[in-house]
Amino acid sequence: MDKILTLIAPRGALSPDHLAKAAAALRAAGGEAGAAQPLSEAEAADLPFGGLPLDIADGAVRDALAGQPVDAIAQEVAGRRKRLLIADMDSTMVTSETLDELAGEAGLKEEISAITRRAMNGELDFEGALRERVGMLKGLALEALERTWATTELMPGAAELVATMRAHGARCALVSGGFTFFTGRVAEKLGFHEHHSNTLLHEAGRLTGQVGDPILGRNAKLVTLKRLAAEEGIDLAETLAVGDGANDLDMLGAAGLGVAFKAKPVVAAAARARVDHADLRALLFAQGYRVEAFRRVV
Repeated sequence: MDKILTLIAPRGALSPDHLAKAAAALRAAGGEAGAAQPLSEAEAADLPFGGLPLDIADGAVRDALAGQPVDAIAQEVAGRRKRLLIADMDSTMVTSETLDELAGEAGLKEEISAITRRAMNGELDFEGALRERVGMLKGLALEALERTWATTELMPGAAELVATMRAHGARCALVSGGFTFFTGRVAEKLGFHEHHSNTLLHEAGRLTGQVGDPILGRNAKLVTLKRLAAEEGIDLAETLAVGDGANDLDMLGAAGLGVAFKAKPVVAAAARARVDHADLRALLFAQGYRVEAFRRVV
């Protein structure tokens, strides 16, 4: 069989019944399904299948498992192991929106978070929304960035994702509409080869309320994906992109495997591959890595 369906759940939540329902759904849709191949006990498994387009397989299995905490990602068997990872940062590699948390230092978290939610769901122009939010922080002392970083937490599975892909020769890049102050620290902590983001301007120890030009937005993420793939001499089919916001949509659509990770509604609706329940380890399972091959340290 030339296709594979990977089922992933929060650790301990994947059951034989989930696998049986998925196989039955594939057959009911007119395809064929082989025997399940475990990747991690009660967490992830591969289900070989054939005779169905990927989107039909995804939809059939998701419908069959509706209401269950199980993610399903269908792919061609050939080329599922990727050679380039390009990842968003906020609400993807870290659990928070760092700009919203920084706004809390100025007593403006509620106001700025409301703008962030609309921008990430594609309701506002990203560049304009970013300039507006940063402008509201004019005069904030730089010490607030350090305090925000001190409370920033990595997304579960982030360390395994980057370390394992690096160990198998993949290039890993953090590409964010956020800020270099945070992406530099996240990249160093997780072992990304590089990071690309925006710059908060400051004078005399305080934010000026301005962002350095050019702003890294939706198109810049796509451009970065294509540039890095060209530098590695690899096809876009060999790339993996992950993100949660509307500014990630173009790079998710262009990557060989573009994953909407616990994404905003507009992103989840547009992306074929998505992870709604599991952590970032799901992206390794989707590439066929068994849990025994996972790394945590670069």
